Amino acid sequence: MPQHFAQQAAAQALKSESKTFFTIFVVGFAVFLAIALVSQVLTWQWRTWLPGAEGEKTLVGGVKTAVYTFMSHLT
Repeated sequence: MPQHFAQQAAAQALKSESKTFFTIFVVGFAVFLAIALVSQVLTWQWRTWLPGAEGEKTLVGGVKTAVYTFMSHLT
């Protein structure tokens, strides 16, 4: 019986971590996307500002790469 409770606790912890990861990703994506969109409108070279976005060809791809690079520094 105690093993069942341990498995439930582990499942809850994974679910909580998954929600946290998703929340950080969405917030980071929104912030970096806003920076990229404003910079794109003003014709600034924004890809050099965001970590990992230098080699990407699309706006969304660059923002997504920047968010994943940013998140890898959090752990």
